[in-house]
Amino acid sequence: MATGSLYIVATPIGNLEDITMRAVRTLKEADLIFCEDTRTTKKLLDHYKIVAETRSFYKSGKRGDRKPEPNFDYVLEELKNGKNIAFVTDAGTPGISDPGNRLVSKIVENGIAVIPIPGASALTTLASISGIDLTKFVFLGFPPHKKGRETFFKEVAILKYPVIYYESPHRLIKNLELMQKLDIQKNIILGRELTKMFGEVVRGSVSEVLDYFEDNKDKARGEIAVIIF
Repeated sequence: MATGSLYIVATPIGNLEDITMRAVRTLKEADLIFCEDTRTTKKLLDHYKIVAETRSFYKSGKRGDRKPEPNFDYVLEELKNGKNIAFVTDAGTPGISDPGNRLVSKIVENGIAVIPIPGASALTTLASISGIDLTKFVFLGFPPHKKGRETFFKEVAILKYPVIYYESPHRLIKNLELMQKLDIQKNIILGRELTKMFGEVVRGSVSEVLDYFEDNKDKARGEIAVIIF
């Protein structure tokens, strides 16, 4: 039996209309869709009237677990059984600050085709409206939760290129306070809930952005991407 192919499918980061025609077709034609959270993916599939079998990518089947374990062998087994599989994350392009890159590595090691279906990403969405020179930049994913957090921002402070990273709403103010404490004299472009109805972009110095969110704590929520330069 011939093996199937793995399709890495980018999905919207907020607005459900931000998906390519090719991505919709791929999701319709896939034998199986592996997701981070099947409930999240179901909203997208229902919107486009896509009827498909979905399964969680995680062994526990519960994306909300503190440290869910991705199940690479599960996906590999289905590919070897000849199924064409679409892989999606909760939002955006898989493989950026999620286990998608490790999945691809596993599949490539086994000589199975991996096909990109490009689309939305919070990284490129914020970069596109930054208005600054991003000919060169550094992407650092999410800052560490605790250990290594101060080192992370000290490194950000000395890099000569703009730095883009993702931020947790639960640690946004705390990390801005840390940057102020470290006296990081740089500017910030912060996008939260990008493409959604109440999405916004906040620009200013570290202190100015911190003041904004301290005055508007109810806005420290949702998906957040940051450029510091």
